[in-house]
Amino acid sequence: VSLSVPDPNHINSFLNFRVADIQACYQLWKSRGAEFITAPIPKYGEIRCYIRDPDGYIIEVGQSTDQTYG
Repeated sequence: VSLSVPDPNHINSFLNFRVADIQACYQLWKSRGAEFITAPIPKYGEIRCYIRDPDGYIIEVGQSTDQTYG
């Protein structure tokens, strides 16, 4: 096993957070200096946005919606 800094152009894993109000979370984290890769966007029955942590790992923040996917 080796530990290295992730390649920003290759994803091998990411962390998911589910929140009740993604817009409020997005605004709060942005106000505290978070740099998001994407704004919240509807996708596959959820609203999602993505952020990188200081080590370059991707974090997905999502909120479920009533929309069904499939």
